[in-house]
Amino acid sequence: MASEEREVAQVFVRDLEAPQLDDEDVAHLERVLRLRPGEAVRLADGAGAWRGARWAGAGRVEVVGSVTHEPELAPAVTIALAVVKGDRTEWAIQKLTEAGVDRIVPMLTDRSVVRWSPERAQRAVERFRAVARSAAAQSRRARLPAIDTLRSFPQAVAAAGAAGARADSGGGPPSLERPWVLVGPEGGWSATEAACGLPVMGLGPTTLRAETAAVASGILLCALRNGLVHPALHQPPNLNTT
Repeated sequence: MASEEREVAQVFVRDLEAPQLDDEDVAHLERVLRLRPGEAVRLADGAGAWRGARWAGAGRVEVVGSVTHEPELAPAVTIALAVVKGDRTEWAIQKLTEAGVDRIVPMLTDRSVVRWSPERAQRAVERFRAVARSAAAQSRRARLPAIDTLRSFPQAVAAAGAAGARADSGGGPPSLERPWVLVGPEGGWSATEAACGLPVMGLGPTTLRAETAAVASGILLCALRNGLVHPALHQPPNLNTT
């Protein structure tokens, strides 16, 4: 496949040597994108490897060229976000995936409005993973982000450890020294959560919605990691999440 030829779509497969498309991907390629035989498709395994292919019709692809392995970027960027009502959490997961975040942790906090049964929480996480998979394919990510099961705030703090920071007012600028950021719900952090001991990270002078703060955190940390922006030399204005 010529290097300048752009793939029409990316799909995830388990085996790059003998790729088998699932029914949903076949339907998307055939009925939505209306691919014609010979058009370029990119195959990825979700773990950082990909290769070119061509659409052969009848639900099949023919591999082209060798497998490329993309190295993992360091440090890994993780965003733990308090789940919010409606589809706003899904929107945030979609954008965090597009930005390149490595791990996304749905989280319940003291002031979270959302309260799910274990069954409902499992269905939500499955949906979050489907959203991330679709966003990764659209943005040509060869490595799928990890989507954790629903965690409590104390569990997220423990998982973050020394790499963690809490988004709130009065914080310092985003830093790759703290690539694990917790973002609170509409009502902000409770007094107990604010006293958890994590350093505070700020994002600016305006009051952001919870999902916007989560996406902004992920974009800034990934941009720092990719060398697109340089660490600020001054303390930024405050951030409040609502």
